[in-house]
Amino acid sequence: MPSLDLNAPIEDLLRQLCDVESVSGQEAGLADLIEAALSQSDHLEVIRDGDAIVARTNLGKPMRVLIAGHIDTVPVNNNLPTRLEGSTLWGRGTVDMKGGVAVQLKLAATLRDPRVDVSWVFYDHEEVSSELNGLDRLSRNSPELLQGQFAVLCEPTGAEIEGGCNGTLRLELASRGRRAHSARAWVGQNAIHQLAPVLSMLSAYQPRTVTVDGLDYRESLSAVAISGGVAGNVIPDLATLEINYRFAPDSTGDQAVERVKGLLEECGLEGIEIEVTDLAEGARPGLDAPLAREFVKAVGGIAKPKYGWTDVARFSALGIPAVNYGPGDALLAHADDERLDLEQLHACERGLRSWLAES
Repeated sequence: MPSLDLNAPIEDLLRQLCDVESVSGQEAGLADLIEAALSQSDHLEVIRDGDAIVARTNLGKPMRVLIAGHIDTVPVNNNLPTRLEGSTLWGRGTVDMKGGVAVQLKLAATLRDPRVDVSWVFYDHEEVSSELNGLDRLSRNSPELLQGQFAVLCEPTGAEIEGGCNGTLRLELASRGRRAHSARAWVGQNAIHQLAPVLSMLSAYQPRTVTVDGLDYRESLSAVAISGGVAGNVIPDLATLEINYRFAPDSTGDQAVERVKGLLEECGLEGIEIEVTDLAEGARPGLDAPLAREFVKAVGGIAKPKYGWTDVARFSALGIPAVNYGPGDALLAHADDERLDLEQLHACERGLRSWLAES
């Protein structure tokens, strides 16, 4: 593979990154290139764990920040190599999230004496199962590499600050009834019909909006999947309903579970089993931290809440306030027409450089 040129204009560096395919589980080649490129900088200590790379300054500064991004992408679908049209770069990974990674690499190589010590974290397996996540693996294998007072995750935010994130909870409801011939439906017990009160509750539910550290997080409670049925002339004896709850970071995961179970109990359920299938804590924005206030001032704009779940929650679990800040429209992440407005790339580089280089 060609080497990465960290001295190239940042838009060229981004094209180099994107044109190296790094679908989850196949990040090793790109990790090799990142490790080799950063190892040329004598002001950085470079450490590798699997396909995760940590490059850090050790200047003895009183504060340390972590700036992180994942190097894997979802599968390619005829959208590589990249192509440039005007000021827009098209291709897999331009938004999610090699734009952010390009900013990290450029700044890691050129900021030799930042005003705080910086740990630049490039990690693998973000787009797949949580147990494979490279950031989580780093926290287990080498927790000392993820120590700091503040963190920035370079996920796509349209070059605006998005603080913290909502938590996410999924529950599966299994409704059990009794089969019968549909011509004699009264003999059976319709498992699908038993879910009707739950669906009515979800349809009428008014989501909470919760203010946390000055940001308004809107919640959502939704049916996201339903299945059931045996045949066109059979009353079904089993139906399942999956519910997703996105909860504000003022609540713990356990509190979110109890809140949803309370709503379900009010539906007067009988013969319905409830199982929690996924739970991820949210993250408070931590914008009251001194470094966070300085970050917002340096970058400019108004911080917004992050409604989706991101790896800032992993930093929050480590006791590190964290925000999302990176180039790209999140609505284009994973899309076949994924593309990045290069002005956002330059804006994020300017914002982070202004904050880190500020005297």
